[in-house]
Amino acid sequence: MAAKASFTSTEHRGATPLMSEEAVVSRIFDHIDNKTTDTGQSSWREPTENYQSVERFDAELALLRKRWIVFCPSVALPKSGDYIARDAAGVPLIVVRGNDGEIRGFRNACRHRGVQVASGRGCTNVFVCPYHGWSYGNDGSLRSVPHKDGFPGLDKESRGLVAVDCLEKNGLIFVKQNADSKDRREETDLPDLIPDGHRVIKSEALEIEANWKLHLESSLEGYHIRSTHQTTFFPVQYDNLTVVESFGQNNRIAFPYQVIEGLRDKPRSTWSTNGRLTFVYHLFPNVVVSTFPDCMQVVVLEPLGLELTRQHMFLLADHETDKQALDAILEGQAFAKMGAIEDREVVLGAQRGLKAGANDFLEFGLFESAIGRFHETLAGELAGSV
Repeated sequence: MAAKASFTSTEHRGATPLMSEEAVVSRIFDHIDNKTTDTGQSSWREPTENYQSVERFDAELALLRKRWIVFCPSVALPKSGDYIARDAAGVPLIVVRGNDGEIRGFRNACRHRGVQVASGRGCTNVFVCPYHGWSYGNDGSLRSVPHKDGFPGLDKESRGLVAVDCLEKNGLIFVKQNADSKDRREETDLPDLIPDGHRVIKSEALEIEANWKLHLESSLEGYHIRSTHQTTFFPVQYDNLTVVESFGQNNRIAFPYQVIEGLRDKPRSTWSTNGRLTFVYHLFPNVVVSTFPDCMQVVVLEPLGLELTRQHMFLLADHETDKQALDAILEGQAFAKMGAIEDREVVLGAQRGLKAGANDFLEFGLFESAIGRFHETLAGELAGSV
């Protein structure tokens, strides 16, 4: 009989420990042998209006601003002065590692006329506004004002870049924009997902003309493997076979590869999932961390509009990985990208399908329990705001 995963709200809040590698592999073998998979206790019906409503989208952005959310992995900013400037929930931000090694976040707007003082990624001790040259240290302090005699009474101490709450924990960097909202630190209580000694070997941003939730959903179930990935993932994985766990408001889904069968005759104490399955960690609400052979990927989905999402991707590998191993990783990622393109095509199809007006709701069945849990949690967080 298939294992059960309920949608009860109490399951979202607890610090439920994740299964060991041995337990996950054992459960996968049970599913293979019994032709089963993890299932939920009920389907979830998500109103299509929730993908098309401006009011709902604005509420989702407001939620992203008031809670702790993952901005990037820590290893994306390894050195003093390293920074990333991008929009988060529609707000231009800078996150930078200061000369003292501390991570700080700021609203990306000059205190003179509001022009952004940084863009993209880089490394600097000083941010200089391109409009009039006001400059700020990477601690946010206002350093200099050209022709400062033109600003009598200017208090430099109070005119630094405006800070946002920033936290570095378990290999991830979190920001929280709304200082007035409840400081729920449990939102950052996550497993140590990023091993020590990793570095970013590739990063990129990609825009997808679809709602961010449609894009996220494609990562959270294996029911589509055979149909969508006939010549890519299906020949090396399994159709509709996953192990689904929840921890806090988050989910972990294990997608086994067929080579996992090679562990059956090995001692349990030697079982390793590296190269034998992909773990997908969904960090509520908009971040996905995936493990691949000898590397991992952190993806932040940035909602830009009802039908537009920017995907920020960071590919990580061990610092000591040599060139030959890096080439193998990148070759594997090229294969994974083929599957990602297939996912993107069906996501775009789902976005177009919303316009057909055929459905009042999208149905997520027993095999798609992680998606149902995501929507239930999101609805709970937004209750009373829409």
